[in-house]
Amino acid sequence: MSTEEELESFRRQWREEVTAKAKGKAPSTASPSKTTQAFSSRARAPKSNATEAYGHKRHQSLDSSDEIDEIESHAYHELGEKRHERCLDETGELVATSVREPRSALEHYERAVEKETQGIFGDSVNLYRKAFRLDSRVHETYKNKHFPASSFPKPKTQDPNPSNAAVNAHHFLHGLPSTLQSLIESFSSLSIQREPPPTDLSPAPSCPIASIPEEILADILVHLAIRDVASFVRLAQVCKRLAYLVATEERVWRRVALGHEFGFAAMHYTWACQVDGRPLDDNSGSGHVLNSASDTESLDIALCLGKPAALSPPSLTQLLVPTVYPTYRTLFRHRPRLRFNGCYVSTVNYTRPGASSPTSISWNSPIHIVTYYRYLRFFRNGIAISLLTTAEPADVVPYLHIEHVHKNHGNLPPAPMKDALLGRWRLSGPEVLGDREDEPKGEKEGTLYVETEGVTPKYLYKMVLALGSAGRGTRNNKLVWQGYWSYNRLTDDWAEFGLKNDRPFYWGRVKSYGMGLGQRS
Repeated sequence: MSTEEELESFRRQWREEVTAKAKGKAPSTASPSKTTQAFSSRARAPKSNATEAYGHKRHQSLDSSDEIDEIESHAYHELGEKRHERCLDETGELVATSVREPRSALEHYERAVEKETQGIFGDSVNLYRKAFRLDSRVHETYKNKHFPASSFPKPKTQDPNPSNAAVNAHHFLHGLPSTLQSLIESFSSLSIQREPPPTDLSPAPSCPIASIPEEILADILVHLAIRDVASFVRLAQVCKRLAYLVATEERVWRRVALGHEFGFAAMHYTWACQVDGRPLDDNSGSGHVLNSASDTESLDIALCLGKPAALSPPSLTQLLVPTVYPTYRTLFRHRPRLRFNGCYVSTVNYTRPGASSPTSISWNSPIHIVTYYRYLRFFRNGIAISLLTTAEPADVVPYLHIEHVHKNHGNLPPAPMKDALLGRWRLSGPEVLGDREDEPKGEKEGTLYVETEGVTPKYLYKMVLALGSAGRGTRNNKLVWQGYWSYNRLTDDWAEFGLKNDRPFYWGRVKSYGMGLGQRS
């Protein structure tokens, strides 16, 4: 039998079976031999031994089961979008299936998602609208049902110091408001975030600092802080992780507080030079020329204790933490200290009545407004410059240097410096607690003593000022008058200047001064 005849016989048999099923009659069973013969003849097309053996085994398996339907199912592509309503069963017959219409908001939302995945966006939008009309929070219900939080693994946040991070954060944030403390403590488990990509399809920008270990990052912050503390503090505005490090990294604040750049290693609590700027010698003793009762008592206390006079400023500073100040950050912010990268200026304005002219016909006398300035600049080697002049800061501040003092200036730009006076400075303290917590040993901190030359060699001047703060965030930027005296060497007599019109000194940074490290002793 040829191949065409076999195919024609197969088609005729298939039509009979379909017709019988449609009429509800049992299909006429054909002999399995014909069917298997037709398939075996088709399988023997490539004449090889392997193919013949495979066809022989298949012939045996088909003979053992007479109920196997060898008819391939036909794909009804013409149904289109109605495929979900009518489908083929296992026998190849079209069966109508009932599809339940959505009723609840969740069912409308699920059907809308299904339509959206199939690309039927018109029906999807309508279903979304119906779902949200029934329940405005249906999307959260759908998310909790199909994407619960328990199905997603929680990302493990890398805690740089999991053992004592929370405890140390609460200790290092001492002195801040409770709300600010809780806010900064919440940043302890965060990491440095990368900058988001400019577009959705763009790669994320690289962020090398995010992968730096915590120890190396602390070293970088130390180098930044000793170059400029203001830049280090402004680093807290970059991200939450850096804000946490700026507030709690005690290693950085310890280096800043004990260093000579901005810290207390550059402070002098005893006289470091003579009034004219020359170094101290044996003849000058302690260097006290203008000893008052408070100075003598403070010196006696220091000599009796031995401890404050013998230790260096960094060693004395370490004794204050945590006895007086809980952390080095609090110590650096609140302990009185001077600044060397700027100068202190006091602007004085007052009015006085003028003399009336006998030829004037006015009823009132003229009023004079008097304005003058006081300037103070301090150096790391213990020298100070004091100047009283009517020249404005723009004409004085650039020339407030030691080399411009006592020079024949004439009409040169630094002419106001001809009235400048050299001097020396020291701070009171530090206050070190003794055996009893309520028994301080040494002076109470917060007082600045300045001794300068007089207008003539027989006079010496002494200023006592209290260190304070002006403004919301700035510290140690104000000097308030406590007293001003004149000492006559010839008569050994003291005279006090009146401070009726004088105003406090306010510190201002001068970039041309730099850090003044060249003047460090």
